[in-house]
Amino acid sequence: MIDRKSIDSKYKWKLGDIYEGWEKWDCDIKKLKEDLKKIPDFEDKIKDSKTDFVDLINLKEIVDRRLEKLYIYAFMWKDLNSLDQFVSKKLQEIEYIYSEYGVLSAWITPKILEIPKDTMDQWIESNKKLQENKFNLNEIYRLKKHVLDIDKEKLLSYFSQYMGATNSIYNELSTSDIKWNKIKLSSGEEVEVTNAVYSKILGENKNVMDRKHAFEALYKAYEVNKNTYASIYKSQLQRDVAFVKAKNYKTTLEQALEPDNIPIKVYENLIESAKENSEPLKKYIGLRKKCLGLEKYHYYDNQIKIADYKREFSYDEAKKIVLDSVKPLGEEYYKNLEKAISDGWLDVFETPNKRSGAYSINIYDVHPYMLLNYNGTMDSVFTLAHELGHTLHSMYSTKNQPYATNDYTIFVAEVASTFNEKLLLKHMLEKTTDKNERIALIEEAIGNIMGTYYLQALFANYEYETYKIIERGEAITPDVLDVLMEKLFEEYFGEELIMDDLQKIIWSRIPHFFNSPYYVYQYATSFSASSKLFELVTDEKYSEGEKSLARNEYLKLLSSGGNNYPVEQLKIAGVNLEEKINFKAVSEEMEKLIELLEKEI
Repeated sequence: MIDRKSIDSKYKWKLGDIYEGWEKWDCDIKKLKEDLKKIPDFEDKIKDSKTDFVDLINLKEIVDRRLEKLYIYAFMWKDLNSLDQFVSKKLQEIEYIYSEYGVLSAWITPKILEIPKDTMDQWIESNKKLQENKFNLNEIYRLKKHVLDIDKEKLLSYFSQYMGATNSIYNELSTSDIKWNKIKLSSGEEVEVTNAVYSKILGENKNVMDRKHAFEALYKAYEVNKNTYASIYKSQLQRDVAFVKAKNYKTTLEQALEPDNIPIKVYENLIESAKENSEPLKKYIGLRKKCLGLEKYHYYDNQIKIADYKREFSYDEAKKIVLDSVKPLGEEYYKNLEKAISDGWLDVFETPNKRSGAYSINIYDVHPYMLLNYNGTMDSVFTLAHELGHTLHSMYSTKNQPYATNDYTIFVAEVASTFNEKLLLKHMLEKTTDKNERIALIEEAIGNIMGTYYLQALFANYEYETYKIIERGEAITPDVLDVLMEKLFEEYFGEELIMDDLQKIIWSRIPHFFNSPYYVYQYATSFSASSKLFELVTDEKYSEGEKSLARNEYLKLLSSGGNNYPVEQLKIAGVNLEEKINFKAVSEEMEKLIELLEKEI
């Protein structure tokens, strides 16, 4: 792990683009508190006055934009060093203000619903600011049955900060307080097995015992707190089920999908189709087992390459490859990505106490930022392309949408990221003259289908079942969670994959389970959508005119932010995810790649 002080500043975030320092942050806190005091003044005014209603909408936007900057600034500093107590206090300060904001504004939605819909329509048509908010205002009326009266909404708002406690506890336990284990590799080198080191060993180390020991070291770091992780997860499930009942939803799944108007059938079609069409997955496991000469195939054998391929990509080299790969999307997209990889937008390398994984986060009044833990593998090059897909999505949305509709839904978020991965794969396959690299790239493509489609569908299935356990009033224990995970792995991967006891606790190291319930299914639905969109933009069976039109429709999708329901946005771009055949297309794509891999081998 690299000492943060030794890293060149061009590979670090420039958080000064948000605030020059904590003094400026404190000044904005004061302004925020003054604005928050004004919100209750409108409670008895907006029902009968369009002017007061517009003033409230303007005030609320000022508050939201300032809160966004304040919160993300503290959040990002915390992600750079989870042990920084000063930053922890600042983050808690803004989280408390978020909670206070919820209490002060709890009356707004119920009061809006006292305004007749016809009156609201007239107000919207006669005012530019309300026109910007038209989609969101109409959504309030659509979801009216889930809005409580003012007193009840206010009562719920008092618990908002507590409602996030499980997330905070999980993050502290899995990041700040986790104790990584050390192992000695067959080379004699002693390493501390962090998440990033684990991924590198599994992706590059041909010695099966090294992979086994790395797997055991990492998972034992979670197993030591297994009961605590299970207790946290149980509390979260119970919290969400209680919230659903309070808000008049039938199930947690309905509550997760209805705000974006996503049919439940889309979710069910995904997990049904993934299981029904899992033969390519099982076939690939069998092929890998044979090629790697393994008597038994374990989950920790999933990332090692069949070909003898150990190329290490410098970060600057990775940037150029990803930049070149996006040329099919046109000059404007290319220049935007070039800007996104400039100094200060990315925090690149793993450092002590830095958050694991990768993400892209946008600040409407600043620009997007990306967190990486870059380690030089091919996988990390694809992660860079993935996060840049999110970042470009944010750039297009910010440029083309007012603040009210700039924030795109999670449901379409992963379309842009996985589309970029497909562009990168196509580019690298076309450029390489190395047979081993070609095999590795095909494996990467198949691995993306495994990880982004099948595995995320499995995790979505897992979440669905765990929530149903609580909804039925049954108990959640570590054993219940383990047994369910084992069952699903058998259904998806078949008997070829040996399920180690430690592997069953994979649920404890999936941050999305704890931080973003019902998120992971959207990786799989987005992957299905991006596969079709990628075909329309790049496949030679289409004319240049057809591909150009498809590219323009895709860029319109990125520019549309949250101005429509996500399923409808995808339909406009050319993909209907309500048709089950879209999911089957992914398994067919995997079949073709397996055939290509067999020929190369």
